[in-house]
Amino acid sequence: MFGLSTAERDAEFVRFATAAGGSLKRTAFLLTGDRELAADLAQEALLRTYLAWRRVRPGEATAYARRIVVNLTIDRWRRREAMVGGIPEGVDPRDGHGRVDDHDQVVRMLASLPPQQRRVIVLRYYNDLPEAEVAECLGVSAGAVKSAASRGLAALRNAYAPTDERGER
Repeated sequence: MFGLSTAERDAEFVRFATAAGGSLKRTAFLLTGDRELAADLAQEALLRTYLAWRRVRPGEATAYARRIVVNLTIDRWRRREAMVGGIPEGVDPRDGHGRVDDHDQVVRMLASLPPQQRRVIVLRYYNDLPEAEVAECLGVSAGAVKSAASRGLAALRNAYAPTDERGER
């Protein structure tokens, strides 16, 4: 990307955006649970990545854009907390309404987690990132990632693990 003409740089970015756009949108959707907002966040991340394209290291563009999606999501939560005085309650995934398929159920299950646990679960297990990369992306320690992943998975297991006829898991 360094030393390229503007046309070459733009062509390189278009290839990147075409390849990474879907993944960014899916990650944003899992983080927010809102398709329209996810599309907006992915588009904003691509725009910001393009504006910084000269500084983005080759091979790190996807991680750079993904971090923007995560940061935009965090900023959105912070603005919302400031406006309503706390994190809004998530959708109760056990309410039985609107279950269309497994994908919808996963989104609702993720919505039941606190924002930090949700971000860690999405980045660690959906995007298959190592703990160190998740920590770097979120600006937290690897220990915080391990802890949030452990608590998030435990919460999901407790809420959604199948039970036998005696009600035991």
